[in-house]
Amino acid sequence: MQRPAPASLAESEDDWRRYLEGDTPNGWMIQRSAMTEALASGRPMYLLHTTKDIAAIRTSGELYVSTGCLVGALYCSPLARQREGWRPHNLGAYLMQTKPSTTPMIFEVIPDAPIPTKGVDYLHLGAIHLRTYLRYQSLLTRAENDQLDRAVRAGLSAAAVFLDTALRNAAGSATAAREFIDQLAAAVPAVPFLGYLYFEVLSEYLMLHSTTPETKKYAQVGELNNWLYKRLAFAAVDGMHQLFDLARFHPRHQQLVQLIDGVEPALAPGVAEYVRRRLSHLFARTALHPSQDTASVTFQGADLSTLRHVAPGLIGQMFFRELRYMQRYRQLYHCFEKAKALEAWAYWNHERIPTPFNGILPKGEIGIHPVYPRSAVRVWTAKRDSNGFLHPAQEVTAVFTPHLASWWAPPRHREWKTTPDPLPAHQTPVEGISA
Repeated sequence: MQRPAPASLAESEDDWRRYLEGDTPNGWMIQRSAMTEALASGRPMYLLHTTKDIAAIRTSGELYVSTGCLVGALYCSPLARQREGWRPHNLGAYLMQTKPSTTPMIFEVIPDAPIPTKGVDYLHLGAIHLRTYLRYQSLLTRAENDQLDRAVRAGLSAAAVFLDTALRNAAGSATAAREFIDQLAAAVPAVPFLGYLYFEVLSEYLMLHSTTPETKKYAQVGELNNWLYKRLAFAAVDGMHQLFDLARFHPRHQQLVQLIDGVEPALAPGVAEYVRRRLSHLFARTALHPSQDTASVTFQGADLSTLRHVAPGLIGQMFFRELRYMQRYRQLYHCFEKAKALEAWAYWNHERIPTPFNGILPKGEIGIHPVYPRSAVRVWTAKRDSNGFLHPAQEVTAVFTPHLASWWAPPRHREWKTTPDPLPAHQTPVEGISA
């Protein structure tokens, strides 16, 4: 079942789905990746998780989950059982290679039935972010609420021209690709959500269109190539390996073409036009309420109270990301994030989903739902052999609990400032992944 869409879109979701699945070299994996086939089989799932806290898990006997693109699930990647051992998905191989100080863990999840292949698209969580903020804004002081309002208004004002440009392009206009990309890059610091949208569009472009020998090797086992967008991110932003923060991802046109050329030269000529079309479409879909008409909405001169109804997806994403700059967000983190996790857990139970995945593309980001009542879970630490295969080492006696790990990673700094504010705009950075 598709989400309802605002009116006047030049290309429908069906149009895009037919193109992505049928006209790209790797689009067949949207429906038939190894991971989606494993979910639909109803057989036990085997997943890799890496942790820095194996001693704490053993001592407490409890497993906590984290927030991020999976809302409130234990972040994992698939494992394939072979004669030589458990073969990690290429995303898992990447995680182990880049996080050598972590302990790999093998999870066995035995579902009660075939699992619906319904992914979690964090780009569409804006309305939930807004609803959660409005429900719990009494936890903030008046000064803090005023700070958030000012920051969101200032961001909207600074980026309004580009936001309108994106909507007009979604409705059929065709801004020159170079001009569009440069306007997008300038708008990201004011509206950080655009950096996430920008990066996801490029990740999709690379994974679906790539034809390198490496990509073909992964496709033979039903896997999209995750190394492509990882290389892109690290080449685009200094220090991204320390804090994966897509609010800092905003390459201008010339840099974008150079970046794609450095990842896969054959894909460089078409990237800017693809971003123009695809990002415009996704922006309208994720930002606007489905009751709206894409061709008639404008952000220029619109007041915030109106935009909360017209574009709840965008306003929610903006409030969510501004919250994380606040001095007290470390203390408030669990209040806001647990509320969203509870909604996700209830939905997954209703839909009979014990292992939700990040559904922008089935690229291997899959989680374990901590309070699914109808599946059994076992877990072992793992040893990795010289060929990269994993082998169970020691079973861990631990159970999932409906708690979020104390995981919090604000951006290192703000590249764009609103008017001076009595509350600090950032805190000491904490290593982690920004979602």
